[in-house]
Amino acid sequence: MLTLICALDEQRAIGLKGHMLFRLRSDLQRFKALTVGHTVIMGRKTFASLPKGALPNRRNFVVSRSLAEAPAGTFLFRSPEAALQAAQDDKEIFIIGGSSIYEATLPLADRLCLTHILAKAPQADVFFPEVNFDQWKCTFHESHPADEQNEQPYIFADYIRI
Repeated sequence: MLTLICALDEQRAIGLKGHMLFRLRSDLQRFKALTVGHTVIMGRKTFASLPKGALPNRRNFVVSRSLAEAPAGTFLFRSPEAALQAAQDDKEIFIIGGSSIYEATLPLADRLCLTHILAKAPQADVFFPEVNFDQWKCTFHESHPADEQNEQPYIFADYIRI
């Protein structure tokens, strides 16, 4: 199963200058719970944004045409297709960003695990691709208010392709 996982604002914004737009502790906890034990595929810039490098307890696949060698704790691929081919026997593969990797894999995705942040970032330079939700069925929907650990209200939503 191929799953795209992402936190996006009301305008599909996901990042600015290599950083996430919002820090939601619950979103990070959900991301970890869903991805641990699985392969995660990401672009070079997404990998560079990880504060501690490769994500523990996951197979980290980095897609880059410019890196000469795989960063520590990762496997390097030249295209999303090559990374997907290498992970094809995995029960579930997670695409974790960035924009071009999401764009390339959205047509192949079986599931979306999205955190809809109920806010608009003042600035953004990276966006999640537009999704035709007529092609998807919501299988999970959970609303959360802002609190001391999550500065914005948000919705966890999972979708499967129909």
